[in-house]
Amino acid sequence: MNTALQIELPEFLVRANARTLVLAQGEARMRFVLDLARENMAAGGGPFAAAVFEHASGRLLAAGANRVVSSGYSCAHAEMLALTLAQRRIGHYDLGVASLPPCELVSSAEPCLMCLGAVLWSGVRFLSVGARGEDVTAQGFDEGPKPADWAGELRRRGIEVRQDVLRDEAREILRAYQAAGGPIYNARSAS
Repeated sequence: MNTALQIELPEFLVRANARTLVLAQGEARMRFVLDLARENMAAGGGPFAAAVFEHASGRLLAAGANRVVSSGYSCAHAEMLALTLAQRRIGHYDLGVASLPPCELVSSAEPCLMCLGAVLWSGVRFLSVGARGEDVTAQGFDEGPKPADWAGELRRRGIEVRQDVLRDEAREILRAYQAAGGPIYNARSAS
């Protein structure tokens, strides 16, 4: 039995996570994430990326990109990797621990059902997203049975949600991925 779980990060993510980076709120952070999504596609990954920042200071804690196909793990979504790497960096499973400044997850698209759960349990206090769920499903991806008012549910739990940040750019990345013939990986698809 294998006793270790390992996901190999592509070189562009290794570089991104080694950087000391501070970005202003909003579009600057989303541009960084969308650039990661493009790089991930070029490296054979999916069209999704995410990053965790200290909300007020803009200091990057961790960046992730979708590595489902290359890793062979269905849970290797961009948000999952970004949150996990941020938790590893701070040395704690709770990004909302009192000794830390509030954290923000910036994602190229709305979280799927799995990632929505991870956002709830991660401790982040802010979530910014680019593409909407319908933009993702229009390309064939299955986002799962998310509650219709998922953003409202996060807000009720103390997580501020900002939607449609550079949505057109995020949507174009999804379209480019599909046009290039990238695999649409769903649990019950033939991909």
